[in-house]
Amino acid sequence: MTDVTPGQHPYAGPAFGAARRIFWIAAPFVLIAAAWQIAAAFFPPFLFPSLIDVFARVWEILTTWSQFSSVLATALRILGGLAGAFVIGAILGITITNFRIADKLLTPTLTFFQGIPALSWVVFAIIWFHGVEFRIIFIMIMTTLPAFTFQTVGALRGMDKDLSEMVMSFRPGRVKYFTSMVLPAVLPEMLTAWKVNLGNASRVVVVAELVGSSGGVGYQLLQQQQLFDMAGALAWTLQLVFFVLLFQWVLSLIERAAFRYRAISERH
Repeated sequence: MTDVTPGQHPYAGPAFGAARRIFWIAAPFVLIAAAWQIAAAFFPPFLFPSLIDVFARVWEILTTWSQFSSVLATALRILGGLAGAFVIGAILGITITNFRIADKLLTPTLTFFQGIPALSWVVFAIIWFHGVEFRIIFIMIMTTLPAFTFQTVGALRGMDKDLSEMVMSFRPGRVKYFTSMVLPAVLPEMLTAWKVNLGNASRVVVVAELVGSSGGVGYQLLQQQQLFDMAGALAWTLQLVFFVLLFQWVLSLIERAAFRYRAISERH
């Protein structure tokens, strides 16, 4: 009989805890893969191809430079668009917070922009501009700019006034005030905005490439649709999913490093 200390659960050790976390992380994906494979056994390959065929195409994309360059092009477009929207959104957010007239003019304008569908921005960009890259960056900025701006405004207005006055009583320089007061206050909101906009941007860039580009994941999906190649469509979609998961992981690492002074329960 196993000797168990009274009051201690037999499966409460760190090894069982790690195994339980891995199980619950993998369980949804295993369930989806199993359901897909069952469907593949009953339906023709052009509807539900085998997962072996899908991952063979994934490997082919990853190991063929002419194809992998399309994945890199899409990733760089997403990051470039988000970086541009983040910089402009931060400037607009600071302006709105400090000037009432800017608040009255810019807040309704950005709210109006939020109501414009991404596909409409795609059409506008095609009509207004010639360069493909400029079109896509423009679409990315216009669709993610309101979220970055409003997150910046919310973070700045949510700063503790008493704490801010206490910091100012020490007469810090501008750089010191920014690094000790403003940055810790706005960084959580900024990282949240990046996480939310990353998913939105990955969907928008595919639509933009689908109708206005000759390269990238969106363009490759259009090619698979014309060939009626479901395995290829899934493989290219997974490339985008892998990129989003990878960048979300990088953001989580930045979040853990930036907020390592907080208690573990406050980081999640």
